[in-house]
Amino acid sequence: MAFLEITIPPLPHYITSGLNAIPKGGQHPSRSNIQVFDLLITISGCFYIGEDDARFEVGSGQAVILRPDRYHFATQVCSEITHTYWLHFHVGGAWELINPAAVAPVSLEDPAPEEAAVEAFAVEPFTMRIPQFTTLQHPEKMYEIFDQLLQLQPRAHVSSVRFAQQQLFQEILHQLAASGETDHASASRACAEKAASYLRQHFRESVSAKQLGDELNFHPVYIARCMQKEYGCSPITYLLKLRVGHAKLLLLQTELPIAHIAQEVGFEQAAYFAASFTKLEGMSPRSYRQQFSQGI
Repeated sequence: MAFLEITIPPLPHYITSGLNAIPKGGQHPSRSNIQVFDLLITISGCFYIGEDDARFEVGSGQAVILRPDRYHFATQVCSEITHTYWLHFHVGGAWELINPAAVAPVSLEDPAPEEAAVEAFAVEPFTMRIPQFTTLQHPEKMYEIFDQLLQLQPRAHVSSVRFAQQQLFQEILHQLAASGETDHASASRACAEKAASYLRQHFRESVSAKQLGDELNFHPVYIARCMQKEYGCSPITYLLKLRVGHAKLLLLQTELPIAHIAQEVGFEQAAYFAASFTKLEGMSPRSYRQQFSQGI
């Protein structure tokens, strides 16, 4: 199963939606490079669509997302009248089509140094993974949301209504993401979330990969793979980011000595704290504090 992995923020943006009926013997129109994502959900009947080498047979209770940068074409006509909801949305940030079956090797060690941050608190993006084609877990719930969108359409010029549409659209994405979760994917996410929760509770303590594995009853390599998939980093780097994030708060909000802050957030040695902070933030803890205290 292919997934669209969307980096957030910014949030995907709802544009417009509607209800369409394809007559018996009719077909979905062929289009190329329409610049927006096209979500199609079949209520009754079935339609047939292709995108590059992929072919989709979208029956009742199923959904497909057509990409904005590809040629879409009907592969055969409908054998019965087919009713579909359609929705156009825009993704202003990064996205990619991925195949989770292709698992990259995972390291338990720290990755290469990251690009230096310049903000006091940089926005940390996360990803939403939605299937390009799926059978809906709760189709009736999805139909209800689309009906609400259609009811709002005549008043879409009102700001509060546009905001309500965006909220409904986010629920649609949530429903799609839930439909695409396999048992394996759910287990992977559960492992990553358990590891993250443990690290957040114990970031001030010394935590090794083996200790984390013993606590969660999973092999450290499996935990690393799950965290890499869900959070884009190893447990070690996740822990370092937690510690540095808390250190940034203390550097800004207190006058505590840097060595004291290092111990407070879980670093046994001030030198290692300074090196880790510089690696993640592109400047030393002292420079970071001075950067936001000029003029005081």
